[in-house]
Parts: sequence; structure tokens; C-alpha cells
Amino acid sequence: MKQTVPLIVGNWKMNPVTMADAVALSIAIARKQKTALEPQVVIAPSFPHLSEVGKKIKKSTVALAAQDVYTQPLGPFTGEVSITQLKDLGVQYVIVGHSERRALGETDELVCEKVQVILKHQLIPIVCIGERERDEQANFFTLIEDQLRSLAEVLPAAAIKKVVVAYEPIWAIGTGNTATVEDVKEMQLFIETVLTKLYDRSTARKVRLLYGGSVKPENAALLHQEGDMEGFLVGGASLKAEDFAAIIKAVS
Repeated sequence: MKQTVPLIVGNWKMNPVTMADAVALSIAIARKQKTALEPQVVIAPSFPHLSEVGKKIKKSTVALAAQDVYTQPLGPFTGEVSITQLKDLGVQYVIVGHSERRALGETDELVCEKVQVILKHQLIPIVCIGERERDEQANFFTLIEDQLRSLAEVLPAAAIKKVVVAYEPIWAIGTGNTATVEDVKEMQLFIETVLTKLYDRSTARKVRLLYGGSVKPENAALLHQEGDMEGFLVGGASLKAEDFAAIIKAVS
């Protein structure tokens, strides 16, 4: 395993419903996370809750993330949220390319545009990649490589080192199904191999890799230790402070 500080990201998606619940959840998570260094903890509320949640965790060790961003920093783009607006709210990380966004038509090219904007404004992109299903011919590896290659086409080595790559097998998101430890380890090795081919081994090993897909308190420790990723992108379990704290503890 790389000697890096684990990164645990809670993606709240379109939850919870009320501002009061979002604030209460953020306070509970911040209280449970006492150390600033290990692991690093990030929460990604929905857009309406970013401002108030950001205020509540500002003095804590928990960092703020956004769930998406538009490619332009300003202008007549109804319904979009810009990187400058997110930065003004204290956002440090931005998730892009999540499978749920890709299902709505987001392409590799659009993801790459967003990554470039995020890096230009000195925030940290969390780029989601993953296959919808696993076929017996292992063609899903080609899809993963294509997603990584699209990043390499626009990002030099110095830039890719600042990117967090989150591997999320789509068949394991919100389904209760989890990739096996062997699946996760296999993908960790494959991603690093592809990045080595696209850049070099030193650069590849500096790209932080996360796993996302039905991560729970009961499987977090094994996935972290044996899967050899450097943290998790957590969905449903991040909506319960106790469960999220247990996942954090599992990688500490």
C-alpha cells in the first residue's frame, strides 16, 4: 500500500431533505472527526446545503466538497453552478464524472473540461470512473483505460498528480452489492498500470485512488487493507454519522 494519508469522502447526493438535517449531520460528523491528519475527511452536501454546512465545519478538520461544477466560471448558464461560486463558499474538492451524471449524458470530454477548470482554480477534482457491468471477456478494462486516457490527453504529469481518481463499479452503487477485495485489488493494479503507460511509474503512484460502491462499516477495513486503495467515496453510509465514523475508524 502507498504510504499516503487515507481520504474518506462522503457523497450525500440529493440528501437529506431539509437544511436542518444537513447541518445536524455535518456537525455530528465534525465532532466525531478529531484528528486533522489521518484520515482526511470530506463531505459533499447538495448545492442548496453547501453554504450552511460549510459554515458549520469551517473550524473543524472536515473539508467541503461539491458534487459537480459547470465548465464556465461566469455567464448566462441557467441552472448551473460555477467554480468561482463554489470556491467562494469554501469548497476544496469537486466530484466530477459520477456514474449518475454520466447516465444523464456526461461524456469523458465534458468530465475533462471540468477537471481542467477545477485545477485552474486550485481546487481538487475527484474523478469517478467505472464500468456498468462486468463481462466475461473483460472488455470493461478497455472502458476504464479509455476513461483514464481521456484525462491523459489533456493533463500533463504535474496536473494528474493533483487528481483523485475514484473507481466506482456502477453495478455496486446503491445496490448493496460490493466488489470483492480481489476485484478492488485487481482494479487498483490495472489503474496504476495504465497510468504508468500513459505517464510513468513515479507519476502513476502519486495519483490517489479511492474505491466507491456500497462501502459499509463492516467491509471498510478489509477493503482498505487488502484492496490497496487509498480511501473511499462513500454514498449511503455517509448519511449516518455513526456509520461514517466507523468507516473512518476502519482506515485509521
